[in-house]
Amino acid sequence: MRTQRPFTADAMVVLPDHLHCLWTLPPGDADFSTRWRLIKSRFACGLPRVGDEPKRRVEKGERGIWQRGFREHAIRDESDFAAHADAIHFNPVKHGHASRAADWPHSSFGRFVARGVYSADWGASGSVASLELD
Repeated sequence: MRTQRPFTADAMVVLPDHLHCLWTLPPGDADFSTRWRLIKSRFACGLPRVGDEPKRRVEKGERGIWQRGFREHAIRDESDFAAHADAIHFNPVKHGHASRAADWPHSSFGRFVARGVYSADWGASGSVASLELD
């Protein structure tokens, strides 16, 4: 998929009931919709059918594990990028899944620590991000 619809996943977190991503798309390409559709459909195709999907979803080829749609936000500058990356990485702490960002393995937090953006104990105390993602 990424060869046909390239993007860079700059930051991401996967939680039990939702996920957040910060992507860079090629210049002049703002087609988030196709990328999300492909990601969602390829993931869902790998799951077994449970038989209790609503008829309307079955008719549309949906599996019911993803919410319909998504929210997008065009990053304005480095400060906006940093605020969104902070909010993404703090999300597991915010939702009570971890006591600090480093304790949640399903995110890009470790890459940011390796690059020196965060210290390993970042997000361990108090609310780090004021930006609301969800």
